[in-house]
Amino acid sequence: MARLTGRRIIITGGASGIGRATATLFAREGAAVAVLDSSADTASATAAAIGGVAVAVDVADAASVAAAVRQAADAMGGVDGLVNAAGIFSPAGLAETPPDLFARTLAVNLTGTFLMVQAVAPLIRAAGKGTIVNIGSGVGLTPTGPGSTAYVASKGGVIAMTKAIAMELAPDIRVNVVCPGAVETAMTAGFLRNAAGEVDPAISGRYALKRAAAPEELAAAILFLTSDEASFVTGIALPVDGGRTFH
Repeated sequence: MARLTGRRIIITGGASGIGRATATLFAREGAAVAVLDSSADTASATAAAIGGVAVAVDVADAASVAAAVRQAADAMGGVDGLVNAAGIFSPAGLAETPPDLFARTLAVNLTGTFLMVQAVAPLIRAAGKGTIVNIGSGVGLTPTGPGSTAYVASKGGVIAMTKAIAMELAPDIRVNVVCPGAVETAMTAGFLRNAAGEVDPAISGRYALKRAAAPEELAAAILFLTSDEASFVTGIALPVDGGRTFH
């Protein structure tokens, strides 16, 4: 039997990258999926491809989140799972990060995760039990070096918040955070590969596995934490990073 048969799951950032790979995998595993994304067109395209529901949302805006969650819940007949994959990235370091960039990065990555969890948790409780998986980052656990100040701050916040929320929502709702390393997505396209089209050795050299991940590899970890196979797992920050955080 498919591992998510009968589940009803919202995925933010579901139209691209890790979110899209997760939405595709979850639908294949039997879940009803609501694809939430800032782009209505790409959300619709992804939802059409997997037989899901498309909803436009600005995760940094509380009113938009509330409306999108209501729409998704109405379309699926309830919600018992959430994956927070929406996010933005900047490589800028401390001196190059203006306050508005810092604020916007935290608004999407950290506040957006908070708003989604706050809106969805009562619906999961109403369903009886369920799961939440947030997307942190390996750099939120161990920064690679200078740069990405706002991004690192936001993802470190997601990791810490996940642990607090896991305690608050237990035992009915399991809450975990996946911490990716370098992943081949549109968000990383500008810096992951060099002019020759190869993964930059300065990046791959940080990883024991000497490569970047495909989005589908992250989706598999998210599936594990969402499924009953992880029924005794909550409050963890799971590195899916090719060995960077120990290497």
